[in-house]
Amino acid sequence: MKTTERDQLLQTLKTRFEKHAERHKGLDWAEVRARLAKNPKALESLRQMEVTGGEPDVIGREKSSGPFLFCDCSPETPTGRRSLCYDREALAARKENKPQGSAMGLADEMGIEMLDEAQYRQLQELGEFDLKTSSWVVAPKEIRALGGGLFCDRRFGRVFTYHNGVQSYYASRGFRGLLRV
Repeated sequence: MKTTERDQLLQTLKTRFEKHAERHKGLDWAEVRARLAKNPKALESLRQMEVTGGEPDVIGREKSSGPFLFCDCSPETPTGRRSLCYDREALAARKENKPQGSAMGLADEMGIEMLDEAQYRQLQELGEFDLKTSSWVVAPKEIRALGGGLFCDRRFGRVFTYHNGVQSYYASRGFRGLLRV
């Protein structure tokens, strides 16, 4: 990443961090910035989260000195990560009308994790997300073994979890990512 791109990304992240202080009470941007400066791989992942429409922001920290948690905080599931089936196995099994890729595959390429259901529900405590769209979440192994996947959204003031076949994809369904820095 070029120096100007890095500086622009850091400014975008700082502005978002300051604008949404309620997402990370008690955390200091200078400490986040110092951690990012030591981790160019994380910056690249954050850049990819940003360019695909995720609007990543710090949503917490693991323990008092552990990694900072960045998550996609765009109001709707990121626009550059929609119309994806669940994982690479589902993509390979699809014979006709294949999507461009899979949510798990793209998350891996970006160096981020897909949210699980508990993480998705925690994110929803910080704001109202996916009022018109939905997001794939990591399915438990026993559900995936049966060909199923899970996705979540927020409707009627509540967070809902649904199931679907892993080969399915929709223009309004994507995924939200998590990055530990």
